[in-house]
Amino acid sequence: MVNFSLEGKVALITGASRGIGEAIALAVAESGARCILVSRKIEPLQAVVEKIAQAGGKADAVACNVGDMDQLKALFAKIQADYGRLDILVNNAATNPYFGDLLGAEEWAWDKTNAVNLKGPFFMSQYAAKMMKAGGGGSIVNVASVNAVSPAPFQGIYSITKAGVVAMTKAFAKELAADKIRVNALLPGLTETKFSEAIIANKGIYDYAVSRIPMNRHATPEEMVGAVLYLASDASSFTTGSCITCDGGMLS
Repeated sequence: MVNFSLEGKVALITGASRGIGEAIALAVAESGARCILVSRKIEPLQAVVEKIAQAGGKADAVACNVGDMDQLKALFAKIQADYGRLDILVNNAATNPYFGDLLGAEEWAWDKTNAVNLKGPFFMSQYAAKMMKAGGGGSIVNVASVNAVSPAPFQGIYSITKAGVVAMTKAFAKELAADKIRVNALLPGLTETKFSEAIIANKGIYDYAVSRIPMNRHATPEEMVGAVLYLASDASSFTTGSCITCDGGMLS
């Protein structure tokens, strides 16, 4: 039998206060893992922790800006002290503060997007892998985007960082395979989240986006969960360095 259970595992999920991150957190907890939920603000995380508790799961909330190295170091020191191990990392936190053409992009947009989307996941993976190696193995799941393969209009910097996430996934996968640490990526297509609400609310942009999707619709956050559970669990024991695309056929 294929084993999707996460019973007894400790899982760290970033960007877990809403959207895809929240959906992943609820599912990972339901599958038996003890969850550490991370976002910049603690209040929205507490609401997710409460949902998990009401469903019989276990989760804790920690405020952390993944692009801030001091906060990131403090986070892993707390995980080591409170849990003593880490089995699963889901790098989901992301930002896209600039929507416009590359020629008009300013340095602040580049710096902020790279800090959260690429620098943060890189060092999150580094710290997590050291804990996983000491614990005998683990699984890292990076949430990238179809934009990593096919950059969307006016989302150039975001797309560049997500392409970096895909390359980072493969690099870590090769280096960590011998330590029984698997590293894979999820590439969501257009999904209904606060992140994409500007696209979905604009009929012209939305109609263009959906015209490129054979399923002729956008996804819900819950439709990203199955791939993550597969990658986080022993069901994917021989899978590393892979990218699972959930995009309604857009990249086909």
